[in-house]
Amino acid sequence: MEIQIRGYHTKDRKEAAAVWNQVVEAGNAFPQTEILTEESADQFFREQSYTGIAYDETTGEVAGLYILHPNNTGRCGHICNASYAVRQDLRGQHIGEKLVRHCIEKGKELGFRILQFNAVVAGNTYALRLYKKLGFVRLGTIPGGFLRKDGEYEDIVVHYLEL
Repeated sequence: MEIQIRGYHTKDRKEAAAVWNQVVEAGNAFPQTEILTEESADQFFREQSYTGIAYDETTGEVAGLYILHPNNTGRCGHICNASYAVRQDLRGQHIGEKLVRHCIEKGKELGFRILQFNAVVAGNTYALRLYKKLGFVRLGTIPGGFLRKDGEYEDIVVHYLEL
């Protein structure tokens, strides 16, 4: 499998929505609770500053994606935020790392100065390990900041990286 990353196209909406929805349905990483339809996915992915699609160069299948957008507006508009999703059956193959690295470069290219993660769920050990490896600064923990699908609350960890 040869993974490449490119910008989102409307033709990606079905596969991209399926990958995104896997994370939403699992209920242990994304704050969203609503499942994307093909139509709502297309609008959502197009509204971002950038949506990156990781795909298998051989088959063309979507393997993962990320969304990149401002974390705030005005005087804080130079700070961006991102979310990453990798297809469940392809996890553990460093696709997430490729997405994060691509996102960092895209953030710089778009003029952002800082990439901030507001809510990395404490139980997401793979993400926490990756962000540490890539040099993100861990700012602190918000106790019980994430409501899991099972109704339990879990801590979230705030991170940032200067671009």
